[in-house]
Amino acid sequence: MRHLRRASVIQLQTITKALMRKPISDLRTGFTTGACATAASKAATSALLGQGFLNPVQITLPRGETPAFELVEARMDEDVATASVRKDAGDDPDVTHGALIIAHVRFGTPGQGIVFRAGPGVGQVTMPGLPIPVGEPAINPVPRQMMTEHLTALCAAHARPADLTVTIEIPGGEALAAKTWNPRLGIEGGLSILGTTGIVRPFSCAAWIASIHRGIDVARAAGLSHVIGSTGATSERVAQTRFGLPDHAMLDMGDFVGGMLKYLRRNPVERVTIAGGFGKLTKLAQGALDLHSARSQVDLGHLADLAGLAEIASANTAMQALEIAGKDLASKIAQQARKQALEVVRNTTTLDVLIISRDGTPIAFADASGARVL
Repeated sequence: MRHLRRASVIQLQTITKALMRKPISDLRTGFTTGACATAASKAATSALLGQGFLNPVQITLPRGETPAFELVEARMDEDVATASVRKDAGDDPDVTHGALIIAHVRFGTPGQGIVFRAGPGVGQVTMPGLPIPVGEPAINPVPRQMMTEHLTALCAAHARPADLTVTIEIPGGEALAAKTWNPRLGIEGGLSILGTTGIVRPFSCAAWIASIHRGIDVARAAGLSHVIGSTGATSERVAQTRFGLPDHAMLDMGDFVGGMLKYLRRNPVERVTIAGGFGKLTKLAQGALDLHSARSQVDLGHLADLAGLAEIASANTAMQALEIAGKDLASKIAQQARKQALEVVRNTTTLDVLIISRDGTPIAFADASGARVL
């Protein structure tokens, strides 16, 4: 799950469009916070073992790549070695791009092994459903494994047991975390140390979809019976207020309704509400599972047939079609969108659809009892 900005779908779409104007071969890859933490902790451990700071410091990533990282800082303070690496996310719109990843390493008690601690700016897990237990620092399994393997090998090469305490710090991480999913996932106090390959690929849709999946995992682990998938900030706010659900019941699905629904098919929640604007949910009603404007379009002819008004076929936008036809058209779209979503979920999940106007007014709702104007 990457550190994608949660600020707004519009912001992310703007970034996506900018990146799409560059040939994919020209987009730079970057490195995850996990890779940076591994490099910094390896450099610091080398110094702690009396071998000096490795600079540049080379690590091996899970798929065999061997990048080298320049240190920003390297110092010894009595019994603690500190090294830092600045994260370069390449051309990916990652909120942690440019963040300083700092590792403080000290010898631990005999037999403790490698113990991880959260320094300032790194979060703590407070809710179940994540791959790290409650109470642990938010350092994901693969970064933990990477650091453990590198530090164990380094200690073994110098005939020392790998009994180390590794504290990872990210200055300003708590403020950056407010722009990520972490508060909603119950990760408090800062960012997560993430990455499964060590490499950041430029703006991957899979990153957002993975975040949706983790949100569903947290909701299930918390025993929630009702979650809401919203297309944007306005629909999220309105739906959350309407149903009175906590933050961790809210899934920022954006354009990726298919990614959410397919995961819910395998990992069901008792009730799911899909909330969004008329245009986006019209695409779902037409059968589109990716609602991005570059990958699906509103069929105005379909809206004209549905409303029984030929003039809608020549409308400029879905919103103009709605203005012509009125809220009855929205209720029909809500019903069709619900039908399409149920065909994807294919389980016992209770599913309803809420359509919200641009000014934040609910205008139509569809559930098992039918569709109605609000």
